[in-house]
Amino acid sequence: MDQASAPRVRPGLVFLLTAAGVAAALTPGAAAQERTDAPAPAAAESVRTASAWLPYWDDTKAAYRDALQHAAQLHTVSPFWYRATSTTTIKSQPGAGDKQVIAGLHKAGIKVVPTVNESMDATAMAALLHDRSRRHAHIAALLRLVASRAYDGVDLDYETMATTGSARMRERVRTGYALFADELCARLHAKGKSCVITVMARTGTSGKAYDYARLGKAADRVRIMGYDLHWAEGSPGPLSSLAWYEEFLRYATRTVPRDKLEVAFPGYGWDWTQGVKARAKHLTWKEAEALRRRKGAAYRFDAKSGTPHFTYKAGRAVHHVWYQDARGVAAHLPLLKKYGVRNTGLWALGFEDPRFWKALGGE
Repeated sequence: MDQASAPRVRPGLVFLLTAAGVAAALTPGAAAQERTDAPAPAAAESVRTASAWLPYWDDTKAAYRDALQHAAQLHTVSPFWYRATSTTTIKSQPGAGDKQVIAGLHKAGIKVVPTVNESMDATAMAALLHDRSRRHAHIAALLRLVASRAYDGVDLDYETMATTGSARMRERVRTGYALFADELCARLHAKGKSCVITVMARTGTSGKAYDYARLGKAADRVRIMGYDLHWAEGSPGPLSSLAWYEEFLRYATRTVPRDKLEVAFPGYGWDWTQGVKARAKHLTWKEAEALRRRKGAAYRFDAKSGTPHFTYKAGRAVHHVWYQDARGVAAHLPLLKKYGVRNTGLWALGFEDPRFWKALGGE
C-alpha cells in the first residue's frame, strides 16, 4: 500500500526493542522451481482464502467489526501497527498491540500477523541488510515484537527501500533483503510463527527491489499489492488493470509457489484535480461512492482496466476519480484463477465495497 496515503496522525509511542524495552514500552533472479507436492488445505480452512490489513488511522472499531463479520473468509488479519525507523527502533502506532482486538480475532479463528513497515530509504536499508551484525539486530528486534503479544507471526511491508535511491542501490537492497528474509523466516519458523512478505507487483518497470524467487522460498506467504498502477503523485488512471494483473501474475507464478501467493485488491481510490500538480486525495470506496452520489456524477466502468471511475466539478476545477469496487474485483478474479492463485487480500478493512466479500465467494 502507498504509505503516504495514510493521513498524518499523532506519532505513536517509540520504543527500543531491547529485552527490557519491550516489557517497559508495550503495556496493554532465476525462476524457482514450482512446488508440486504442497499439501491440500484442511477442509475447515477451505473457505478462508483471504487476508486483510486493519488500519490504525481510520475507524479501527469499524474495521475490527468488518473482520469479525467476514471471519469465515479470512484466515489472517494484519493490523498496520508498527514502523521500523532504525536497526533496533520500532514505532508503535496509536492503538498498537490492543489485546482485545487480538483476542477477538483469535476467537473468530483468524490469525493475527501485524504489519511492520519501514521509514529507511534504499541507502540506509542496503547498509543495514549487508552488515551481518546490524541485520541480526534487526531480526532480533522483530522477534521480540512478535513475542510481545499473542501474535502468529509478522508481515513485512518494506516499501521505502524499494522506491528510493538509484537502481544500483536498489539492487543492493534486493540481494540484502533476500538474505534477511532467509534468516528472519527461519527464526520465526523455529518458534512456530508465520513469516509474511508484502511486495510490489513485479513488472518490467516496478518491484525490482524484491527477489521473488528467494522470498518465495523463505516466506509462508508473499503478498502482492495489486494496486497503485496509477498513484497519488502521478497522472489520473485506474489503480489496476487486467493487462497489468496478467503481467505480474505471469512473473509471480513462475517464481513463487502458487499456494504461497496472495494478490491484494484495493478498497479505495484516488481523486485527481485536472491540470494541478498536487498529490491526489485518498478516498475509500465508501467515500468515493458518497462523493459520486453527492455530485450527481455518472458511474462509469472501464472494461479495459476492469475498474470504475467518474468525473465531477468543484467550482472551475475538474476532478477525476478512479477506484475499485466489487464489480471490478469480479472482473479481475478470473485472471487469478487462470494462473492458479487462490489466495486474495484486501487493503483495507472498512474501506471496501461490502459486495467485495460476495465477489470473492463467487470465485
